[in-house]
Amino acid sequence: MLLQYFYDNQLAQASYLVGCPGSGTAVVIDPSRNIAPYLEAAAENGFEIVYVTETHIHADFVSGIRELAHATDATMLLSGEGGADWSYQFPEGDKIQLVHEGDTFEIGAVKFEVLHTPGHTPESISFMVTDTDASEPMGVFTGDFLFVGDVGRPDLLEEAAGIMGTREVGAKQQFANVQRFQQLADYLQIWPGHGAGSACGKALGAIPSTTLGYEKRFNPAFNIDNEEDFVAWLLDGQPEAPKYFARMKHVNKVGSPLLRELPQAQHIKEQPGEDIVPSDALLIDTRPIEDFAAKHIPGTINIPISSSNFPTYVGWYVDYEKPLFFIAYRNDVMAVLRALYSIGIDNIPGYFTHEAISHHAKGRVEQQSPQEIYESGIKILDVRSSNEYHSEHIPGVIHIHMGKVGQHLDEIPDNEPLAIQCGGGLRSQVVASILQKQGFKNLINMSGGIDEWKKSKLPLEQN
Repeated sequence: MLLQYFYDNQLAQASYLVGCPGSGTAVVIDPSRNIAPYLEAAAENGFEIVYVTETHIHADFVSGIRELAHATDATMLLSGEGGADWSYQFPEGDKIQLVHEGDTFEIGAVKFEVLHTPGHTPESISFMVTDTDASEPMGVFTGDFLFVGDVGRPDLLEEAAGIMGTREVGAKQQFANVQRFQQLADYLQIWPGHGAGSACGKALGAIPSTTLGYEKRFNPAFNIDNEEDFVAWLLDGQPEAPKYFARMKHVNKVGSPLLRELPQAQHIKEQPGEDIVPSDALLIDTRPIEDFAAKHIPGTINIPISSSNFPTYVGWYVDYEKPLFFIAYRNDVMAVLRALYSIGIDNIPGYFTHEAISHHAKGRVEQQSPQEIYESGIKILDVRSSNEYHSEHIPGVIHIHMGKVGQHLDEIPDNEPLAIQCGGGLRSQVVASILQKQGFKNLINMSGGIDEWKKSKLPLEQN
């Protein structure tokens, strides 16, 4: 058996190729939309990808299951659990096999058993793997049920999809999953669907895999014996669900369009005037915050492609019904396109490289140190998450999460200087550019954010 691990740092998302060298066949689990790495790995090892599968209908990225299946003629193994409301609705003609609790499939000498593990979503499944040369299973692909140090959040159906009354049900299902896994062997390896930084849980570990025995010992979920206490613990302190999650649920339920069928984004060499970029379109400047702060086209939003959370940040602000254009350095264009496609932003008529905007780039974002801002006494807008804010914050700040500033503009002073603050200075720059686009003036980005504020030993409040 060969297992190859793939990881998308910007989405904190893991996928896997499992192959049997004896039979020359392989399965890919939870593929992303960029399928090139799986095709390359299969070719390098002489594998034919015969199955493509996923653990659930994903909310945080566009699944690559259709993309990869159509490229390889593989059969898609999709969960048949969860009931009619959570049944896949892929186009007719796709090669699909529904799987349920207790079903098995094989690639050569490697056997997979389907475990229904609802809670994160109703249809969620896990895959227990056995190398049939041995008599016992070796591990489980747990998707978004079990992570390193955490379990998948059960509230996304309410937070992202607006399906009320599901969070407590999901939390109780997660408790049942944990109790079930308590009875399994400690030596089993656990291969999760996400790592640290994902919004699918609240305290995911950064290492790529774990063992069930380790999780039983150190994961809080395995150390709460009472269902009521477990539900309260699991629902408390979950991060804000990015706005685009609702779109992903729909796209992945009905099946994402194939990339080869999309219109290609064009390199536009003219200046991005209104005759090229419609007034209702989103224009993102993906250059570093320092370059944007020094000079940019007014009305653009700065979300650097270098950010480890680039797709998530874009996902807070994109309107999927309207076109998106972007500005990038030439070497970053393909990375920007891959990241946008990864969250289903397919309406990208064109992009601009930085030299095309030089004559129109008259915007500025003032940068000041925490010490300068503290001494000036100006108002501060904290745009971090609720968990970060409640952990510690600067006294007297206005707190609005970065993804929700557009819904709370009336709470933000626009007739006086305003400093914007986050953890390190990037999210605050994103918000500064958004507020500039809304007509706010006298905005200052706090360089270094609260991290630099603490280094300067300036006052903080802790809850």
